[in-house]
Amino acid sequence: MIYTVTLNPAIDYVIKVDNFKTGVVNRTKQENMFFGGKGINVSNVLKTLEMQSTALGFIAGFTGKAIKEGLEAKGLKTDFVEVEDGLSRINVKMKSDNETEINGMGPQVGKQQIEVFLSKLDHLQDGDVLVLSGSIPGSMPDDMYEVIMKYVSDRDVLIVVDATNNLLRNCLKHKPFLIKPNNHELAEFFGVEINSKDDVVIYAKKLQAMGACNVLVSMAGDGAVLVDQNNNVHLTDAPDGEVKNSVGAGDSMVAGFIYGYLQSNDFKIALKQAIATGSASAFSEDLATKEKINELLKMISEDR
Repeated sequence: MIYTVTLNPAIDYVIKVDNFKTGVVNRTKQENMFFGGKGINVSNVLKTLEMQSTALGFIAGFTGKAIKEGLEAKGLKTDFVEVEDGLSRINVKMKSDNETEINGMGPQVGKQQIEVFLSKLDHLQDGDVLVLSGSIPGSMPDDMYEVIMKYVSDRDVLIVVDATNNLLRNCLKHKPFLIKPNNHELAEFFGVEINSKDDVVIYAKKLQAMGACNVLVSMAGDGAVLVDQNNNVHLTDAPDGEVKNSVGAGDSMVAGFIYGYLQSNDFKIALKQAIATGSASAFSEDLATKEKINELLKMISEDR
């Protein structure tokens, strides 16, 4: 079974505004609402790939109820902890001459709710996959991912971490199965400039030396690099296409990798599936469709 963790889910309100200007009334040209959060995106794409998962995390208020009901209406399984204090976030993502985001705060999560959440992890068994994805709300301890990893350390759970900076750094000693920084996050993590896939390989191997088993580095239109636990390096280019939406592309890569690996137990196949799935979301207004993923799979050459 696959479990995804979104500690601070949101309703993403995505709008397009022509020539946005501050200090005046602007009107939207297009608007959409999505039930978001990085782990939720992973669950959504896994559902598209016909692989079941359970979405875990915290919800609150009428927005939290809308997230839960909306996901379940799409056929996703959820097991959220309901919090009384505050509201689940509404994140505004505006596309105009530039892309601008305004993210909400989220609810106040207390110690008792965290204990309830951890008890839900008692269901995990050897061989299950646990995806820890995104930021941690300010009301929660900043070592929450470490707490989760320690809680399930008595079982052989494949843990995937998609996080940045110290949140990622502090997880490495617990030897996550997969981490997925992008090239910019990788450069920021080490305080360096990264100009090529060769540079990515160097620093991906440093992350392995710090504890990560497999390191998948996304590079947008330049494809991706995977350094696997067998010390093999896989380099794959991205397919050509028009980028319509960057939101969720990295999460889609994670979902594609998990799907590909669980289906084949082959890192080459997992990487190819990850690239196709991430690109399918980037080339769509919403998250990837099965048809788009299959179309792009045919365009991706073998890794080199």
